[in-house]
Amino acid sequence: MSVTLSPRALMSLLANGPKAMDVLETALGMGLLDALEPGPARLDALAARFGVRPLRLYKFLDCLESLGFLTRSETGDDIATASYRAVPGLRDAVVAVVGPHAQERDRDRYPWRRLHGRLAESLRGEVSMSDDDFAWPPQTDEQTADFERSMAVGLGPVIETTRRHADRLWSDRRRLLDVGGGDGTLAAHLLDSAPGLRADVYNLPAVEPLVRATRVDRGHPDRLGFVGGDFLAEPLPAGYDAMSFVRVLHDWPNEVARRLVEKAYAALEPGGLLLICEEFRTPDRLAMQFFWSYFLIGVDSCVSRLREVEFYTGLLKEVGFDRVAVLSGTWELVTAYKPEASR
Repeated sequence: MSVTLSPRALMSLLANGPKAMDVLETALGMGLLDALEPGPARLDALAARFGVRPLRLYKFLDCLESLGFLTRSETGDDIATASYRAVPGLRDAVVAVVGPHAQERDRDRYPWRRLHGRLAESLRGEVSMSDDDFAWPPQTDEQTADFERSMAVGLGPVIETTRRHADRLWSDRRRLLDVGGGDGTLAAHLLDSAPGLRADVYNLPAVEPLVRATRVDRGHPDRLGFVGGDFLAEPLPAGYDAMSFVRVLHDWPNEVARRLVEKAYAALEPGGLLLICEEFRTPDRLAMQFFWSYFLIGVDSCVSRLREVEFYTGLLKEVGFDRVAVLSGTWELVTAYKPEASR
């Protein structure tokens, strides 16, 4: 049974955030999470397995339980018989956050400390991120490459969901244009589970060397291509029966997002598929977006706006797409098709 923490209890956990991360990193490094997730695991058995003192382990597990990551049952006064089980997916979540290639580790290299303790000044516009800190859109080839590499780090949830629905998405598709598709990491993963598909990344010309490197690294020399252009200033290329906007539309105001969807409609072949994947506005996504919400307080040029999924489903229908659907997954996918007899 899930219990919502009181504001006071939540504040205590937030104030002890670094200590909580220490507990999680230790649990991961020791291998405790591997033992706790399948569960149930008794305290005395865990202590013996990992060579630790039972009473100290009991308190360590209390820390994990306070974070909502464990369920515990005791049958009497002997705490050695207490039984524990981790919530499903805990180990993968901890790896995603504190592992060597964690998205949060990547984010932490951004100069957010310029704002720390100065948020009120930043809100008044007295403290800002410089273009050297973060330029949006990126202004130089180096900034573009750095941004695209960083975005590739966070693609795990998208890759998982597209893989889950690969047969439904790609079985009757021939050519995909991944609009704003970064360094080609996502397109390469899509090709892994869609042998009949060819994918082109559409992005600024400065990104082409990154896509070229991905093409070699991922082993798709003949199926992963690149088309250079500016989707804000130019029509989208034609000749594709599938297009995707993945973590693209949230960066722009409503009218720009609409214009991009309209460009996709105009460019797609009749019957063509449009796929949208975003961090839709939910409590979970707001929490996972916390870093960018904080960091971008110092930036006026970037919207990074989380919208409810209904914004996109409604927009697709208004533009003329039909068969609009939301596919479940770690991050949901919105799919829609241009009618065969397009208007």
